[in-house]
Amino acid sequence: MSIQFINLRTQYLELQKNIGDRINKVLEHGQFIMGPEVFELEEKLAAFIGAKHCISASNGTDSLLIALMALGIGPGDEVITTPFSFIATAEMIAILGAKPVFVDIDPRTYNMNPAMVEAAINKNTKAIMPVSLYGQCADMDSINAIADKFKLPVIEDGAQSFGATYKGKRSCSLTTIGSTSFFPSKPLGCYGDGGALFTNDDELAKKMKQIRLHGQDRRYHHPIIGINGRLDTLQAAILLAKFERFEKEIEDRQTVAANYGFLLQAHTSEVAIPYIEPHNKSVYAQYTIKTNTRETLIERLSSHSIPYSIHYPTPLHLQPAFYNSSSKHTNDLGIAENCANSVLSLPMGPDLTKQEQTTIINALFNLEK
Repeated sequence: MSIQFINLRTQYLELQKNIGDRINKVLEHGQFIMGPEVFELEEKLAAFIGAKHCISASNGTDSLLIALMALGIGPGDEVITTPFSFIATAEMIAILGAKPVFVDIDPRTYNMNPAMVEAAINKNTKAIMPVSLYGQCADMDSINAIADKFKLPVIEDGAQSFGATYKGKRSCSLTTIGSTSFFPSKPLGCYGDGGALFTNDDELAKKMKQIRLHGQDRRYHHPIIGINGRLDTLQAAILLAKFERFEKEIEDRQTVAANYGFLLQAHTSEVAIPYIEPHNKSVYAQYTIKTNTRETLIERLSSHSIPYSIHYPTPLHLQPAFYNSSSKHTNDLGIAENCANSVLSLPMGPDLTKQEQTTIINALFNLEK
């Protein structure tokens, strides 16, 4: 079988019976919307990360939207975020009529650089939204300290970091609101779209639950405007089955990443391996190297039919949707621009074998087998 960028089939074959049993149970009880599996999942995920509340959502993009709506973000407001992320991060700010204000990133972790945040705060700033990129949490203590100083809420976009830890605490439990995605390729993924929100704030939890149900607090009574942001019961059932294997998969991801590091030791003059802060445990949603010869490496991988990806080739401030718009920044974002031109993600996943990794590295550097 050819190497996959992320191998979901091996995972499915191991969990096939549990997944089938969970799906069949939903088909039997027929509660396809807001069925019991949704609430079972929320309870288990909240306990897993150590948050008081988990509010499941239709996808990781809607979860960001729900979080911003719950905080009252709207026209004229500004939200500080990173330009080095998938567009959903800034897109949900803009869709509410607010302005994403981009600050540059740390060149080693690719996450928001806290040293750039305070200078970007003004009277219109209403929140800070760091992204825990590639599976590693951003520097949340520093970001939270700045937020506390200016009395601002923080939303962690943890779409790639669910299961990761920062100083012993789980991603999505570190800020005012944590948001994640269960897109199939994420560390914990369903077989469609899904997402979740986490908070310890009772009032925010109440509001986010209402927003995901059209602003409803009881049937046909809508005190606020909301969206249709519910997680399907079938997807919740699949996540429950996959969650049973999740902690093992986190450890397996560490093993795969360590082996990549070992194989790349002889090539550190050509590529930089992922840097993980000593207090962090990454779930390696991506295994992303940095290189000045990206096109050459891509040609080598392609010639051996080995998949790769670039996360992300164009930083958000240079995307047509934001460039020359009201979201245009005045900050220097040179590090993000440099990283966009030099990062390269290799196949990654808990079931990636050592043999497959050796094949990938041999292709990457034209080594003999």
